[in-house]
Amino acid sequence: MTFQEGGRFEGGRVRRRRGGAAVAGGGGVLVLVGVLVYAFTGVDLGPILQGAGGGGPAPVEEAVGDCTAEEANTDQECRLSAAAQSLDAYWTAVLADEGVALPLPSVTAFDGATSTGCGAADAATGPFYCPPDQGIYLDLTFYDVLQERFGASDGPLAELYVTAHEYGHHVQAVTGTMAAADRSAAGSGSGQVRLELQADCYAGMWVGAAATTVDPDTGVTFLEPVTAPQLADALSAAEAVGDDTIQAASGRPVDPHTWTHGSAEQRQRWFTAGYEQGTLAACDTFAAGDL
Repeated sequence: MTFQEGGRFEGGRVRRRRGGAAVAGGGGVLVLVGVLVYAFTGVDLGPILQGAGGGGPAPVEEAVGDCTAEEANTDQECRLSAAAQSLDAYWTAVLADEGVALPLPSVTAFDGATSTGCGAADAATGPFYCPPDQGIYLDLTFYDVLQERFGASDGPLAELYVTAHEYGHHVQAVTGTMAAADRSAAGSGSGQVRLELQADCYAGMWVGAAATTVDPDTGVTFLEPVTAPQLADALSAAEAVGDDTIQAASGRPVDPHTWTHGSAEQRQRWFTAGYEQGTLAACDTFAAGDL
């Protein structure tokens, strides 16, 4: 997925944290984050969550600076910043049509460890959305893990799919879908799986519209039209984070009763539904009888 030539992206939208120790907090929400991360990455955060706490040096935080489209196409931090601004423009317009104002989520890239409103996070945590912060957190090395451990493509759209999925959770929080969903149980048809598949569908909506979404600051569309190989990158990432893929790669039995995000096939199918149909109605996983 290629940012349009002539595009420029103002700095400050994404914060970069380096170093520092994680500080525990968030109670039950922290446990929930650990459960979601286990499903997303196959990493058991139990020891981290039990041992999180204490002080330590404060992280160094700085804003990701101004970027050109050319830099966004080659540099991960610039790409994250450009993607966040494209997602801002797209979802602000979509939700305005629904009469909903969109508060922009914070976006933080970190290394080492960090503290959030959902508790402690470190390099093993993977990307997540924290509702109390209305913030998206990513360790950019996660993309290497996604490729090396689970066989996902290393193409830029594979990265952007993950960012767009987490942004989809922010949309769910703003619209009340997240609060209304029953997340008390796992399973292939559970409310938790429906929430995750809807976020995949929302990611597909953004990808499908990104080549026609105009940056209000420059008048240039954010992205060039998506090519078939680039779309395959996104589908590769969706496959890699399917519950069945992760369970199999981790040497565990594939058990639909324990799923929290959906199978590889489901994640690809709902992403594709958003990409091809481009409507909130097409992404209503909670109304779907068959996921």
